[in-house]
Amino acid sequence: MAALKAFEGLEALEIWELLQQRAPGTERWSTRLAEAKPERDLDRAAAAHARFVIPGDDEWPEQVEILAEAGQLSRRAGVPFGLWVRGPANLRRVLERSVAMVGARASSSYGEHVAAELSAGLSDNGITVVSGGAYGIDAASHRGALAGSGVTVAVLACGVDVSYPKRNSALFSRIVEEGLVVSELPPGCSPTRLRFLARNRLIAAATLGTVVVEAAVRSGALNSAGWAEQCGRAVLAVPGPITSRMSEGAHLLVRERDAVLVTNVADIIEAISPLGTRLTPYPQSPKIPTDDLHHDLRRALDAVPVHTPAPATRIATTAGLDVRTTLQCLETLADLSLIHHAPTGWRLTPVTPPTQ
Repeated sequence: MAALKAFEGLEALEIWELLQQRAPGTERWSTRLAEAKPERDLDRAAAAHARFVIPGDDEWPEQVEILAEAGQLSRRAGVPFGLWVRGPANLRRVLERSVAMVGARASSSYGEHVAAELSAGLSDNGITVVSGGAYGIDAASHRGALAGSGVTVAVLACGVDVSYPKRNSALFSRIVEEGLVVSELPPGCSPTRLRFLARNRLIAAATLGTVVVEAAVRSGALNSAGWAEQCGRAVLAVPGPITSRMSEGAHLLVRERDAVLVTNVADIIEAISPLGTRLTPYPQSPKIPTDDLHHDLRRALDAVPVHTPAPATRIATTAGLDVRTTLQCLETLADLSLIHHAPTGWRLTPVTPPTQ
């Protein structure tokens, strides 16, 4: 927040000149100039086959500029001056239809399965999956997207040439081949806790919505959801077992913060689409022959015995219908093969079990 106030309205080059001049009020940041070596950063980027994308470039995702207004009460707000990008895809294009998938690092097998399935489905529907490259839900989301037909983007809290966590190095290599690895930090930078929190704002601002798959009550995923709220993006949550601590945060988002509960890919697509489009139909059970029966037919059918045949007069009494109406109903139900007539009266038609 202090930096936003100190450099408000200034271009990157103007800020650089102020810091070099050690202008009054810039002492907090000018002391770091010795470590700032743009030429070294560009050389490292070239070695990693990375590029630096700035506002005005063809690849620049303009939606992140919402951060100029969002999060003014946070010390990690603000639009990045540029983004380091590694991979063959065009950053702006792949983020045009994108969803953030976030969640716990210490995830359950349920959470990882759901994250992978949803990400694969989104990928197959041409929607880019964005996550943070961490263990747990992040990694499962990236892998699911890679299994689909789309691309995935990993937004890091370190340099794009740094594999963190180390055990995800092979995953990052796969992402770079087909998708993108992105960071606002220059090559060579190591992650810190504050950088993870700052990274979350980029994930939220760059996408159309943030899906929280699993999260404890204190979780970085909830921080991402908070940024999505401040950016005016959709906040979505996947329900989990009520006995799972890792689902408490997702349930909290639905109960207290108006997050949209989602259980499948169609739910997510509806939530990020323009209002009134791509609506998800309510789930319905398969229709059965009795669904469209008239009221009297239903009453007559309910009164027909299952095993021991009964005469029409007894059925009429049980159904609360006159005998004439009952006889008409019984004939209709027989035509529909729902009942049949035996020597001693009417009974339901036995249901033939399906053959194995």
